[in-house]
Amino acid sequence: MPSAPIDLNRVRELFNQPKRLKAADFIHREIATRMLERLRLVRLDPKQVLDAGCGRGADLNVLQTNYPQAQLIGIDASNVALPFNTSTLAGKSLKKIFSSCLPAWLSSIKKNTNAILVSGDFSHLPLPNQSIDLVWSNLALHWHPEPDQVFEEWRRVLTVNGLLMFSCFGPDSLKEIRHAFGGTNQAPRTLPFVDMHDFGDMLIHAGFATPVMDMEIITLTYPTVSQLIAEVRSLGGNPLQTRSRGLMGKAAWQKMCDKLEQSRTEDGRIPLTLEVIYGHAFAPVAKQNKPEVSIIKFDKLKK
Repeated sequence: MPSAPIDLNRVRELFNQPKRLKAADFIHREIATRMLERLRLVRLDPKQVLDAGCGRGADLNVLQTNYPQAQLIGIDASNVALPFNTSTLAGKSLKKIFSSCLPAWLSSIKKNTNAILVSGDFSHLPLPNQSIDLVWSNLALHWHPEPDQVFEEWRRVLTVNGLLMFSCFGPDSLKEIRHAFGGTNQAPRTLPFVDMHDFGDMLIHAGFATPVMDMEIITLTYPTVSQLIAEVRSLGGNPLQTRSRGLMGKAAWQKMCDKLEQSRTEDGRIPLTLEVIYGHAFAPVAKQNKPEVSIIKFDKLKK
């Protein structure tokens, strides 16, 4: 069931403009650091690691540093973000492992690189069953309209006792923007982010064991409305099928700006809320179905 009417082609278009997104890099790096703190609490020695929604590969470098012997693969919907230099990454290429099952077009990936980079939908991975020990995804899941299908696919490629670790934005994210646009009769300007409890239910339904969900609120502040809006746009943009295609009128835009101005705190800055959801879960050992046994009870015969 779709969580939101997200247009995946529009998502790809938005993320094919890396310069426009650069201002938000610090948010991804900060969340990656917090994910890594959680990951270090788990005993794990992965041989194959998948970064789902890898962007320009900053997290691949982080993962390679922590798992220097691991072999890495990154997948992202953007064609522009992927061709980056991975020559600093250690380890062998996954081409040697997955050459028999990956599509032929992967041979176009640059030689002498130690990470395979795939352009595609991470809900349809070109990977065999139980081939990945760690699926890592940083602030990418909320861009997909069907996270339940994504979880099922990630579950499929994980090895027994393999780990999924992800982060994404929750429902309170960008609430100031929603409030500011609330009285302008405009189509939704932000994603209807999924609640962490719903994610937990999806993980269980997908077959994951003992999912652990938690969240935290991060509040950013800005000196001007224009800077706040610019940074919100750098987080991605609006990929909703229901988005307004026309330009916003000057009066409606000013009304929105005025509402943001009214939210200034005591220090004179304008706040922006990010609710960050963290989740991790293991792929359990497959249960073996016992053969059906019919139990027939015989009563003692009365003399």
